[in-house]
Amino acid sequence: MKYEAVLFDLDGTLLDTLQDLADSMNSVLLSMGFTIHDMEKYRYFVGDGMYNLVLRTLPPDKREETIINQCLKKLNEEYGRRWADTTRPYEGIPELLDRLSEMGLKKAVLSNKPHDFTRLIIDKLLPSWSFDVVLGQREGVPKKPDPTAALEIVNKLNVPPERFLYLGDTNTDMKTANAAGMYSVGVLWGFREADELIESGAKVLIKHPNELLNILSGQE
Repeated sequence: MKYEAVLFDLDGTLLDTLQDLADSMNSVLLSMGFTIHDMEKYRYFVGDGMYNLVLRTLPPDKREETIINQCLKKLNEEYGRRWADTTRPYEGIPELLDRLSEMGLKKAVLSNKPHDFTRLIIDKLLPSWSFDVVLGQREGVPKKPDPTAALEIVNKLNVPPERFLYLGDTNTDMKTANAAGMYSVGVLWGFREADELIESGAKVLIKHPNELLNILSGQE
């Protein structure tokens, strides 16, 4: 078999987290007296960590470090209460994880969410599957699209990067995959559009999780 491991992004790939993220951030904005945003805008606000989510949603004239950090603290508290209100695995993800487990492929998750929070979400919302490595954002480790954490997973699993499929839904994910030497698979059920994924180096696009099995069987 050409591929031995699958590395997943979390938000927009394994789990549909958009509603809970948007509701949490809008609650923070309202508390600060700022304008809130509709759901579609959040598709482009999320994906690069909580700090950047706050930065992108604030009015341009309010993007000062003091305000950003104040809102970031509020967001962490608010999202800590709401994160499981509506968040669920995407259709087809449970079946895909079952099949990958049956095939004996190694499975890993890499997110720009805080590390402990990433592990909590995986444990609570995907409890039926064992992931070989789960990494979120950690102090001292660059966020995606820097490939450092992806290559750390390569070393932990002792699988060459060219034998990894990397599934993600944003330009950040495609850039991470390519920088790490992995096969970049853009998923179209997540937060972004096909053009963004292609322009950012997606090797292939899939519309449903079960299409990954075609790649694994050599039917790209």
